[in-house]
Amino acid sequence: MRLDDVKISQAIIESYGEKLIKALDVDVAIVGAGPAGMVCAYYLACAGKNVVIFERKLSVGGGMWGGGAMFNQIVIQERAKKITDEFGIRTRLYEKGCYTADSIESVSAICSKTVKAGAKIFNLLSVEDVLVKDKRVCGLVLNWTAVEMAHLHVDPITMRARFVVDATGHAAEVVHIVEKKSGIRLNTKTGKIAGEKSMWAQAGEEMVTKNSKEVASGLYVCGMCANAVFGAPRMGPVFGGMFLSGEKVARELIKKSW
Repeated sequence: MRLDDVKISQAIIESYGEKLIKALDVDVAIVGAGPAGMVCAYYLACAGKNVVIFERKLSVGGGMWGGGAMFNQIVIQERAKKITDEFGIRTRLYEKGCYTADSIESVSAICSKTVKAGAKIFNLLSVEDVLVKDKRVCGLVLNWTAVEMAHLHVDPITMRARFVVDATGHAAEVVHIVEKKSGIRLNTKTGKIAGEKSMWAQAGEEMVTKNSKEVASGLYVCGMCANAVFGAPRMGPVFGGMFLSGEKVARELIKKSW
């Protein structure tokens, strides 16, 4: 078969358009394709839920690619090893209760299994607003990251979801939008974002799973976003809590009667 330049473009545009249209009305929309967001999407997809992830960057994986200080190894504690095993990530015992893994392999394995489970990931799309009806978060307002970066006056598109998960890491981008624009009181002590605390790996890892929950009607948080919203420490290049956080939110959503 002779390749035709226009046919190549047509194939890309038609297949992407079809995929995007199907993503405009879903069960769960996750913002941020870091480890917590992808793990959450994986378990939801395995349960038969229609789930989509929107990632503003070109690549997925969040901060996991670089390991610690660009040494591309990560640390995983014993309680999260069941998840690395499920994704087929090879680990090495460093000392009792502590494992290391290659960060490149980890991101690649999680992304591959998440997509093959049925989740759709869209990169280079940013969330600039949320859809709120009757004090409930029920969708996202999207635009191309390039439009955002260039400060172009281009109107966005809107999608609908039964539930939204903020997995945007330290920035807690979706929750910030909800706090600023919707008038919704968050399920925190002050009703507002508490803010991320300084590094303390032990406390941060213990709190991240606990803090991964519904923060406003229809809106959940997981990963480092959860600690930023509820005021817990960051934890650096240890990722067991990220995996368990994503799994917890997925399990909570799966239990709901839809």
